[in-house]
Amino acid sequence: MDELDAALLRELQRDARRTNRDIAEAVGVSPSTALERTRSLRERGVIRGADLDLDLGAVGRPVQALIAVRIRPPSRELIEGFRDWVGALTETVGVFVVSGNEDFLVHIAVADTDGLYSFVIDRLTQRREVADVRTSVVYEHLRTRVVEPFTPSRTAPGRTAARRRRLPEAGKT
Repeated sequence: MDELDAALLRELQRDARRTNRDIAEAVGVSPSTALERTRSLRERGVIRGADLDLDLGAVGRPVQALIAVRIRPPSRELIEGFRDWVGALTETVGVFVVSGNEDFLVHIAVADTDGLYSFVIDRLTQRREVADVRTSVVYEHLRTRVVEPFTPSRTAPGRTAARRRRLPEAGKT
């Protein structure tokens, strides 16, 4: 990943519907170079697709919640089964498999608080493997639209992992 790849990604994240010609102009390369590099990013799996950003309130789902779920007994079979089940539910916006006290954070969007209550009580807690749920209502959801690729040159000057681990030389303590 070089600076041109990063620039292309930045522009595509701002608006993936723009023409290749517009993106090439924005990053200062020819359209053929932009197209070739964008194809390479797709082939390498860096670009996985382009998503449509919906206003959840406008589509009848103004109430959002993050639900922390703990699975017991913990096992790969139960974790993966729950992940696949909850991810397929129409209310589910996103699923995070996490470490810590909980196993999942489930992001849902529903029509109202009755829908939220029904989702938690009638769906989640009816599953035998669900040991605990904690629900937090989302007041506002802000997202970073452009994620900059990490490159080693973006670390603080002089702060490399090797330098941090360097031991003093013998006789120089």
